[in-house]
Amino acid sequence: MKKQNDIEIMTLNAYGWNMQLESRWTEILNKSQNSQKKLHRGRILLDYGQRFKVITEHGEKWLGRPTQSDVQLAVGDWVLMTADDYQEDEAHFESLMNRKTKFSRMAAGVEVKEQIVATNVDIVFLVQSLNKDFNPRRLERYLIATWESGATPVVVLTKSDLCDDFAENIQKVNEIAVGVDVHAISALTGEGIAAIRPYFKAGVTVALLGSSGVGKSTLVNTLMGSEILETQDIREYDSKGRHTTTHRELVLLPEGGLILDTPGMRSLALWDAEEGMSHFFGDIEQLLMSCRFSNCGHRHEPGCAIQEALKSGQLKQAHWESWKKLQNEQKHLDQKLKQKTRAMDKAQSHYHTKKEHKNTIIKRAREDY
Repeated sequence: MKKQNDIEIMTLNAYGWNMQLESRWTEILNKSQNSQKKLHRGRILLDYGQRFKVITEHGEKWLGRPTQSDVQLAVGDWVLMTADDYQEDEAHFESLMNRKTKFSRMAAGVEVKEQIVATNVDIVFLVQSLNKDFNPRRLERYLIATWESGATPVVVLTKSDLCDDFAENIQKVNEIAVGVDVHAISALTGEGIAAIRPYFKAGVTVALLGSSGVGKSTLVNTLMGSEILETQDIREYDSKGRHTTTHRELVLLPEGGLILDTPGMRSLALWDAEEGMSHFFGDIEQLLMSCRFSNCGHRHEPGCAIQEALKSGQLKQAHWESWKKLQNEQKHLDQKLKQKTRAMDKAQSHYHTKKEHKNTIIKRAREDY
């Protein structure tokens, strides 16, 4: 007969708990022996905006958004919490455990800030449909962001039964996603589904990323073997009758493994993507170092390795144009971040100056008194 503690660990193991996390958890418990707080651990399953649903060793609990301004939680995070009673549904955030991977993008809107889409993901399914959604340039961005996150990318092309240019599109993907597994599937006919099931293993987290309407939620239902999205209050219909995921959610599959469904992203503005850019554009970086002049503008300069590669066909024009566009975006982001930092430093300096001035006035008033 299994002990309760063994059952609790087995539950967490199903959701990705591993030896590294257990070792860190033991260290934390040893350091907190004299603390009055009773810590417990859990993984965020669902983001409702102001609250998170968390799976813990004592079942599911609700966790409020952290009060710390520098902490941004995301689905997939392992967190440490406290509760007045383990039987209570509400828990209080204490700290965040180290992330294995982190998929980020620049948040939409005026403010320049990072938006964390998912964490502790092992594999990312980059989902595009083989109909009107098919966009090679968008796929490049997803690949770069995935490599930057530390997860393994896998390209999943849906609605293969609706594609008239199947072979041509597959060739385009293989040219872009060199060395990356590519699968064409159809939830309608079942084509390709068996080939992607082996990615889902016990404790392995697979995230689905792609624009709205490409079939991410349909794929979740297919893998689950039931229409789970119909039973949850996170489904809505657009003008074309398609349901759209509005919350990020981590789901445990019946046969083991975890799948993280995400809302469709209309655009993907890269955040800090230096490593991802180097991975994707490694060939261009090698060519740049081969130019005769270190300040080469790569236009008409003699001995320009880029221009020679373009003329010979070694470097494709579209690949070069993508590199230039993304480099400009990264430079623009760096400038915005520097401006934001200067503005924050200025505001902080102004605050301290006013505080010092106020203290001086109070000190003088006391001396006069």
